[in-house]
Amino acid sequence: MTPTLFGRWQTRLLLLGTVGILISLPFAMGIIGPGANSVYYWILGYVAIFGLAWDILYNQIQKYRWDRDWPAAYQLMAGIWEMVFVFCGVKLFGFLPIPIPKEELDSLAFLSHYSLVWLGVFICSQSVMRIIFPRWRFRGGQWL
Repeated sequence: MTPTLFGRWQTRLLLLGTVGILISLPFAMGIIGPGANSVYYWILGYVAIFGLAWDILYNQIQKYRWDRDWPAAYQLMAGIWEMVFVFCGVKLFGFLPIPIPKEELDSLAFLSHYSLVWLGVFICSQSVMRIIFPRWRFRGGQWL
């Protein structure tokens, strides 16, 4: 079944709140990347907040497809677009506040963090969610 808007929101928040936090932990502790910092949780929060708005657009675009499906290639394009938006907001233009000066945020660490979080969420949405919540896809992506 095609995910509903509410199902998209639930899945996004669940996966970012579990998988995203677990993947961000080594970055925030300084194990991966330069120095311990909470900026990675801020980035994760921006991805979640703006992702809720993007999901409205994605849901509308999906309605124009003949099969009303959202293939993995579209998920990849959406992930790249969301990364560019958050990167510009945090690092280039600085209109999204973070707890450190934007100049101190390492671009490679940002790219690594975002890519690993995106990959982890994608893999879990395609596999683990179907195991833990077997009726998840039949309920339009809603797990509650």
